[in-house]
Amino acid sequence: MIPDIVSSLQGSFAKGAHSELRAQRSLARRVVLLGGNLVGNTRSDSQGVCARVYKNGVYGFASAADLSQDAARRALETASKNAVFLDERVKPGKGALPDIKSGSLPPQPDFLDLEQKRYLDFVNPIDEYIKSKYEHLTSRTIVATADSMEKQIVTSDGYAAHILAPRAYVYVILNSQTKDGMPVEVFKAFGGPGSFDVALGNPEDIHEEIDALYDHLMKKREGVFASAGLKTVILSGEMSGILAHEAVGHTVEADLVLGGSVAGPMLGKMVASPLVSMTDFAHTAFGEKVPLPVYVDDEGVLADDAELIKDGKLVGFMVNRETGRHFGMEPKGNARAFAFNDEPLIRMRNTVVHPGESKLEDMIKATEDGYYLMYTNNGQADTTGEFMFGVTVGYEIKEGKLGKAIFDTTISGVAFDMLKTVDMVSDTLTWSSSGFCGKKQPMPVSMGGPELRCQVMIGGK
Repeated sequence: MIPDIVSSLQGSFAKGAHSELRAQRSLARRVVLLGGNLVGNTRSDSQGVCARVYKNGVYGFASAADLSQDAARRALETASKNAVFLDERVKPGKGALPDIKSGSLPPQPDFLDLEQKRYLDFVNPIDEYIKSKYEHLTSRTIVATADSMEKQIVTSDGYAAHILAPRAYVYVILNSQTKDGMPVEVFKAFGGPGSFDVALGNPEDIHEEIDALYDHLMKKREGVFASAGLKTVILSGEMSGILAHEAVGHTVEADLVLGGSVAGPMLGKMVASPLVSMTDFAHTAFGEKVPLPVYVDDEGVLADDAELIKDGKLVGFMVNRETGRHFGMEPKGNARAFAFNDEPLIRMRNTVVHPGESKLEDMIKATEDGYYLMYTNNGQADTTGEFMFGVTVGYEIKEGKLGKAIFDTTISGVAFDMLKTVDMVSDTLTWSSSGFCGKKQPMPVSMGGPELRCQVMIGGK
């Protein structure tokens, strides 16, 4: 754990200004096997301090790639001078930020930073298992990753905290081809929160799930093209999760709302079916710990859940302290920075569509002609709510039964229009937490949801 180099400097905070001081260390580990050959083997360690000072509507910021108390003191002094300089010239005159709760949280437990050999010892037997058991593969790739952000945060008027957020994953990518020579691919991430040894256990623990992934690939080899057009589809929890994040979540981030997001004029209006509710959870959802818990954000705000859509109605935005004042909304802890030299931005944490009451099997039985879309490999959306997501694993639904696998395709539409067509929501919740959100800075996030039955445009023949 990094030493506490910031707490003793609280007495140096400028009077009459909101001040933040953060010490941070970020680690990343990665090993890549391609066809049994080691093609990637990297470790990175980034550490430093930063300070941010708010005065009358402007921020002064400074950072240093030095994890020491002297560097923290210099950063705080420089940030304070920058804030005074900007206030004198810009003269925004917005006054102090609204008061927030203050206090401190106990340090989170440390984790084990494994040596690189441990990652190799995990991926090698998985590669050997795939090589010895599966036929018809043209290539195989195994990727082991682990990353963590450790932060010490003190502020002039909020919460102080020592935060640790490790996570670890193994990606399995399998490639084959159809009888006509067209390439087909499937992949899946295994893992979750915690250090690599905690999140993944033993290689054989994921054999059964890798077998299921291979089965999808073999069915995809014999697959068909989807029929293009507006179709009834059932989105898996992974698919509804990326929809919640990319196509809805970004539109209700307050900085993007101020920039003209489609969600701005929709506050208080119906934007989805009454069956749809959506929340950006802080650390606990439906009685269980979320994959990437946030307890205090980088502005010192004690984290709480941000309710976004309730029974189809848009009820809130994700805000930081400044935009919370603008919209008259209480900040819930959504201001987060990725690296020690990054300023906090409004970011999602654990954004999900709430489960409903339907069973997946009943949703399939109730679908005469459509598709069950399971896995995605990418997605993009803009502040109009328009989206396009890739689909890597999906199946036809014919007369209430699953049919043939389909080749890679895309779905597209406008999120709030599509969500109004939801007529069934499953009673299960699937989390996806292996990715990064790319809003100006990368940021670990998790997303998820139940299966949703809806109408959406699908690509194909």
